[in-house]
Amino acid sequence: MPYYLLTGATGLLGNYLLRDLLRAHVPVAVLVRPSRRQTARQRIELLLAKWDAEQETPLPRPVVLEGDITQDDLGLDANDLRWAAEYCGAVIHNAASLTFHATSEEGEPYRSNLIGTRNVLDFARAAGIREFHHVSTAYVAGLRDGRCLETELDVGQTFGNDYEKTKVAAEQLVRSADFIESLTVYRPSIIIGDSQTGFTTTYHGFYAALQLAHTLSQALHRDDDTGLIAGQSVRLSLDGNETKHLVPVDWVSAAMAHIITRPQWHGQTYHLTPKHPVTTRLIRDVLEQSIGFYGAKLCGRDFKPAYVTEVEGLFNEHIRVYDSYWRMDPEFDRTNIEQATAHLPCPEVDLTLLMRLSKVAIAEGFPTPSKKPLELDFDAAQPLQPWLEMGSRIAVQHPRERMLALDVRGAGGGQWQLVVRRGQIIAAETGIHTDHAAVCQTDALTFADVVHGRTTWTAAFETGAAQIIGNGATTCEYAEMLGQLIDAPVAAEVQ
Repeated sequence: MPYYLLTGATGLLGNYLLRDLLRAHVPVAVLVRPSRRQTARQRIELLLAKWDAEQETPLPRPVVLEGDITQDDLGLDANDLRWAAEYCGAVIHNAASLTFHATSEEGEPYRSNLIGTRNVLDFARAAGIREFHHVSTAYVAGLRDGRCLETELDVGQTFGNDYEKTKVAAEQLVRSADFIESLTVYRPSIIIGDSQTGFTTTYHGFYAALQLAHTLSQALHRDDDTGLIAGQSVRLSLDGNETKHLVPVDWVSAAMAHIITRPQWHGQTYHLTPKHPVTTRLIRDVLEQSIGFYGAKLCGRDFKPAYVTEVEGLFNEHIRVYDSYWRMDPEFDRTNIEQATAHLPCPEVDLTLLMRLSKVAIAEGFPTPSKKPLELDFDAAQPLQPWLEMGSRIAVQHPRERMLALDVRGAGGGQWQLVVRRGQIIAAETGIHTDHAAVCQTDALTFADVVHGRTTWTAAFETGAAQIIGNGATTCEYAEMLGQLIDAPVAAEVQ
């Protein structure tokens, strides 16, 4: 099976989608920017460490390509471009900027959502990739009211912010790409944390109001008798009936993974929205019950205060960026998503669920993602590095026999293809190609034990710590072949 190239893997939805695709045994390559303190691979390992800790067996590792969607050729070097053209059969374009208001058309969200999408399309065209999965948003509907169909995009609507405007333009770019043979578009609404655990890594929208109310509650004096902050209330220009479509990230990811792995559902547009939206009154109730913030008073859409209290001034100043957010949502048609995921209903977002999410966010202190690099006890790529360097040299000049693939799971693992000629490993490549005869599957701890001489491949096969999936040679022959990885490659054998 060819690899799916996933962008935006380090975001909240991308994090879950990466997990769910790997669990479904889908080969995944991720395009990731390095940060100031972490390499692209360290960023991915940090995310996967959480999922490994939550399940009994470690996940396989994706192929990590260091790049940037805002750069030409996605910032990839020639070797990675060649690899992607040969190994990748589809793109899942999930990366996007959630910035609401732009300072210029060269900044965010235009830079990521428009320029980035155009670069991803250019890359896919050059690489010969014809299957494209695009993550848009239900809010391409803009300021529409009434029922918005999954089959509609630009019907002349106006927009509440630059994020909505750029996401419409990005979806139009994708739909106009004449080289795409299979296009599937996903339009989630407002993504919130995990419906089971409350986990999230981003704090926009609902969380922004929660965090601001919590900060005010902690910073300002609270009346012991009334529970109000300094005897003041925050008067809001809301009537409480405004609706917001909140969806848990675990459901959005599960629904997408289900569709991605079933080609019969490709080629459609899906509103990943809940059946029932929440109201601003319910959100107000959550702020009251989770924080004790009893100072929010709903005064109606036409309310224009003659004066503003200190608390109201602070609240309005910090929530202003979300002014366009607190409006009445339209009704989102769910015909396609209900057909494709009839077995997978969206969890009901109600007071109980929002209280659970709120308590988790408050208890954890609305943390930003860790910037500290994950220190690996063992990196399986290191002993393979000389073989990978040999592989990059012979990639074009010499024919290859890809006989055995290596799938090392868990922290420090990865996927590689061994280039074998007459029973001898002559090189290695990143990723597992479709023309392999067999795959050796093991975990990073076992691979480390073999590399450091604490066990052998033969013993690992006998105990089940490693296994061969497929055929083409005997287990003994594979054990002898894999044993060559400990030795440095011999250049003469390539000739």
